Formats: sequence, structure tokens, C-alpha cells
Amino acid sequence: MSRIHPTAVLDGDVRLGQDVTVGPYAIIRGPVEIGDGTILDGQVFIEGPIRIGSGNRFFPFCSIGAIPQDLKYRGEESEVIIGNDNTFREFVTVNRGTEGGGRLTRIGNNCLVMAYSHVAHDCIVGNRVILANAATLAGHITVGDFATVGAFTGVHQFCRVGPYAFIGGYSVITRDALPFIKTVGDRGSATIFGINSVGLTRLGFSQERIEHLKRAYRHLFRSGTNLARGLERLREHMPVDGDVKLLVDFIESSSRGVIGQSRGMPEESRSGSSPQG
Repeated sequence: MSRIHPTAVLDGDVRLGQDVTVGPYAIIRGPVEIGDGTILDGQVFIEGPIRIGSGNRFFPFCSIGAIPQDLKYRGEESEVIIGNDNTFREFVTVNRGTEGGGRLTRIGNNCLVMAYSHVAHDCIVGNRVILANAATLAGHITVGDFATVGAFTGVHQFCRVGPYAFIGGYSVITRDALPFIKTVGDRGSATIFGINSVGLTRLGFSQERIEHLKRAYRHLFRSGTNLARGLERLREHMPVDGDVKLLVDFIESSSRGVIGQSRGMPEESRSGSSPQG
């Protein structure tokens, strides 16, 4: 049986699963579906159309499912879909989609969205993603599984953050952030800093698997060449399969270009921003 505080407001078609908790002064405007065991603390605002899975936790003052902050939005029907076992800390905002982006904002399972973070319209966020405090995703962004976006980082619209990527705090991301790799820096100067070995180890990657990625990284970003040549060299010297194939496919499918290594960095490349670079 769900527990609804007497000061909470449920308006319209609101469907609650088993053992849902709705705290004091929470507002839920349907159409809304909320799965079993989800907790909405006091002052949470939920606006549909939205579907929320089971086992989620929304801390006070979240705003989830409100209309997008997009001047092109004209009231078209769109929605938010949220998976299971996610945590949304204080003052998180998640906006629903627009016609120009498929009318859908989606968040997967087991994500941690820390205080003051923002997920804009038409973003697709994978599983086990961490958005640290005040991380901001502009519209139409894709974030791969197991990625981390650091505190106070802004990601430009239409960019991609690859699976297992790690973006350091206070970064400004205006091109695609590579899978498995550490990326840090301001607008126009963000750069890569090698494979995220510590993070991948914590996620259960074997040392052999990490060394394989490091070898691919050296081929791709060797000093004094561009990324197109790096891709050729990688294919000449090692098989493109598994994690390496994911990395190569991500680079070759990039429309905005990927963040490479800045000039003057030791060992690795001064890479171009795209496979054609």
C-alpha cells in the first residue's frame, strides 16, 4: 500500500505502484505512472506525461517532467521515461522532450543524479551514469552507460558522452567525449588524459582489458599526427574488436568531432577533432 502525505497534491491520472511514498507538499500532475517502492520526498514536483520505474528516490525540490526550456516548443505532447533504482538529489531538473528530438527524454537504471544537476529535453542517459553536483546536459545529448560527468560541467547540445567516459569537474564539453577516456578542460581547451584506468578497475575491468585499451589509445593519439592517421595505424597493428571497436565506432560516427589531445601534451597526439582531421 502506498503512503501519501495529506498535504500532497495528486492531480489528474496518477497511477502509483505498491509501497510508493509521497512526502509532504509534493505535487504530482498526471498523466504519471510511478513504479513500486519509489520515494518522493517533500516538495518534489512531478509533471506528466512521465513514466517512472521502481525503486527510485527523489529528494526534496526536484522538478521532473516539466516542459522543456526551448523556445521552439509549442506544446506538443512529449514525455519522460525513467528506469529503476535511480537517485535524484535536491533541486535536480529533468525536462521532457520536443518534436525536434523524438519527443522523449529518457534516463536508464541505477543512475546517480546529484544536487542541482539538469537533464534537458531529448537527452538519452544510459545505465549507471553519475552526474555530479550541478552537471548540466543541454538538449539532445546522449550519455553512455557507466559514464561520469563531473561537478559544474556543461555539455553542449547534440554532443555525446561515450560509455565509461570520465569528464572532470568544471569542464565545458562542445564536442563528443570519448569512451573509456578522461576528459577535462574549459570551452575550446578541453583535452583527453588517457584511459581512465582507476575507474575501469573499480568497475571490474581486468588489467589485460585495460592494457588493450591503452595500446589502442597510443596508436590513435601518438604525437605529431592526426586522428585519421591514428585510426589507420591502429588497424595496422591490432584487431579492432571488443572495447576497441566501441571506441573506433564512436569516433567514426561522430558528427561534431571528438575531443582529442591538446598541443604540447607529451607522448600522445595533437589529434584532429574528427576522423577527417
